[in-house]
Amino acid sequence: MDGGLIHIYTGNGKGKTTAALGLCFRATGHGYRCAFIQFLKARDTGEKYSCAKTDPVIIFEQYGTEDFVRGENSESAEKQKAHIERGLARAREVIGGGEFDVVVLDEIITLPLLKICGEERIIQLMELDRGKTELVLTGRGAGGELIRRADLVTEMKEIRHYYSSGVPARKGIEY
Repeated sequence: MDGGLIHIYTGNGKGKTTAALGLCFRATGHGYRCAFIQFLKARDTGEKYSCAKTDPVIIFEQYGTEDFVRGENSESAEKQKAHIERGLARAREVIGGGEFDVVVLDEIITLPLLKICGEERIIQLMELDRGKTELVLTGRGAGGELIRRADLVTEMKEIRHYYSSGVPARKGIEY
């Protein structure tokens, strides 16, 4: 793989995590190994179960709590911080280790918005020597500096979402 590029999937629309997972499944079809590191989440999800069936081709790790973060400086954000620190250390190890062809840092872009970590920490990960490893970052609210440093940026734009009409998150579709 020629790789070594940086992707960002951002925006308020649905599909960022799904796009990153799709890229992993496509890559494994060509014999590549993927690491999917998910921040802010620790619950059972379809992606967790699916990736478990592909291990060790796709490893899947979560760094977060089961709590939904209600906003910056909230109690739920404070609970996440220790988990996020472990996840950031693990991301550094995985990106620089050369063992994986694709590394996804799911929801990492959301961390600065919630004041859980600064954008500079994400930039440090982007600047690591990763050889041919493709790096994918997802989450709402990518800032200008993150966008400037990426090779590909896709914004998921919400036009309509059934949450607005009261449809709750559905197993197998949203998680």
